[in-house]
Amino acid sequence: MQIIRDLDTLRAAVSALRAAGGSIALVPTMGALHEGHMALVAEGAARAEHVVVSIFVNPKQFGPNEDLDAYPRQEAQDAAMLKQAGVAILWAPTVDVMYPAGFASTVSVTGVSDELDGAARPGHFDGVATVVTKLFNQVRPDVALFGEKDYQQLAVIRRMVTDLDQPLEIVGVPTRRAADGLALSSRNVYLSAEQRKAAVALPDALNDAARRIAGGEAAAAVLAEAVASLAEAGFGPIDYVELRDAATLEILPVLNRPGRLLAAARMGNTRLIDNIAVDPA
Repeated sequence: MQIIRDLDTLRAAVSALRAAGGSIALVPTMGALHEGHMALVAEGAARAEHVVVSIFVNPKQFGPNEDLDAYPRQEAQDAAMLKQAGVAILWAPTVDVMYPAGFASTVSVTGVSDELDGAARPGHFDGVATVVTKLFNQVRPDVALFGEKDYQQLAVIRRMVTDLDQPLEIVGVPTRRAADGLALSSRNVYLSAEQRKAAVALPDALNDAARRIAGGEAAAAVLAEAVASLAEAGFGPIDYVELRDAATLEILPVLNRPGRLLAAARMGNTRLIDNIAVDPA
């Protein structure tokens, strides 16, 4: 596995892979890899001959009071995991390489990014769309893999790729979970043992709400109870617990087409997000 930090070397390495034959899958990450990331790598290997993984903690998607400096970084451990998985290239640029002096461009995807995390984290999805566009231009993959845990991010990227005629396939990979149901996340390391135990209330609330809404109960009442259950479990503030259209992320007052339950809430200082599918009977 090549570990590459400059753009000229990356382009030469990608060109060499293509010259040798075969397609390329890209798995964009911010590092601190876990089983969820490795599921993306495995899916990439199933869909392409070569897998490129990027590790870049993108400052443009963090707000001024968020955890950019504290975000876990463990490149040596990550690289060992990727090498073991047969990854061809680890693309690990510095901030100066990704955003050189004078950088002044932003990619913005309106509509699907406006609410939910877009409202809770202003500017976040502009940072995501900008860095992902750059990664696509740098690696030129045939397919890119993203986890469904960040469901709104996946929707934003799909909209962007469609709108900008970007020539690749976007694949969403189902959320990987711990044995008790909590979605795997690099930020879970922030949780104390007590908080980690309490955090399972998030997937539990979503699963209960999905079952009841699919069974015909009124969504508004069920969602209000879900918020109350999260507050009782120690979450707060609770940014949202909402039922949205699975494709457009528009509010879905009644479950009359495929939906997605999405939630974001803080357990102590750690902000957790999760989502699950809910379909009409």
